[in-house]
Amino acid sequence: MANHFLSRRQLLSRTAGAAALAGVAPGLLRAQGTVIPVAAAYTVPVEQKWVGRIHIAAEAAKARGDITYQFSENVSNTDYTRVLREYAEGGAKLIIGEAFAVEQEAREVAADYPDIAFLMGSSFKPDEALPNFAVFDNYIQDASYLTGIIAGAMTKSGNIGMVGGFPIPEVNRLMNAFMAGAREVNPDITFQIAFIGSWFDPPKAKETAFAMIENGADLLYAERFGVADAAMERGILSIGNVINTQGDYPDTEVASALWHFEPTMDAAINAAQAGEFTAADYGVYSFMKNGGCSLSPLGTFEGKVPTEAMELVQTRSAQILSGEFEVEIVDSEPSA
Repeated sequence: MANHFLSRRQLLSRTAGAAALAGVAPGLLRAQGTVIPVAAAYTVPVEQKWVGRIHIAAEAAKARGDITYQFSENVSNTDYTRVLREYAEGGAKLIIGEAFAVEQEAREVAADYPDIAFLMGSSFKPDEALPNFAVFDNYIQDASYLTGIIAGAMTKSGNIGMVGGFPIPEVNRLMNAFMAGAREVNPDITFQIAFIGSWFDPPKAKETAFAMIENGADLLYAERFGVADAAMERGILSIGNVINTQGDYPDTEVASALWHFEPTMDAAINAAQAGEFTAADYGVYSFMKNGGCSLSPLGTFEGKVPTEAMELVQTRSAQILSGEFEVEIVDSEPSA
């Protein structure tokens, strides 16, 4: 079975690579001048893919000399606000984290420290009454749409299984964009959709995926860990999410929608350094036009995706970057 987290070695390798690139090619909005003390509180290990993208971007900014960086991982929801307060009392000027399960509590902490910038993953919008609390999310619907085009061209049965964690906007918008891309290639595709009620339960995700395969799916959308394992074991194809795990599934994972947190991180650092951090929605920095997401290289599937589909991917990519084509953001729960 493939690893469900990035290994420490993989993470350090990717972090080192990002740092090396940062030395010669600074981020979109590289901060200049004062070094910003940054702290992060994560509810899962930094090897986990969503948090891993944030961690890699922070390490790259640290290597550039823009920030100092400390973090806590595996912080429980009940302990989360204590950790935020400790970082606030310890001199951090920018605190990054995840407010999804502790939304109200995190905002209350920010209200107690108005001179500290808080950039928190959230399904909610910023509040002007709390000017030091900005939000972000992985708005990678552009890349998800492109993977949908590829999936629509690769399925032979026209039956695609999709397994997600929870039907919240962060997940829904990616699934809906994927489905829209697949339907552009084949309007008659059918989807099986299920949510496992957990952010990390690979066995449950895998069993859910097996049931979809038994029900005719010949391609799986792996929003959760465990789904790609099911695809590999049954010899069908999968599409990944947030990070590229094709190295673990070289014969079955066709492509992934990648999230790049660097534009979000650099914009926040720049604002904090300039004393201009406000209650903004940083979600836009995950858009493809801002460098926040991309389609992974085809790798082992190079030359195996129908030419017509890849031509459409190239056309849509150019149109997304130019603003001619806009992937609709649909945050409602997808339906089969």
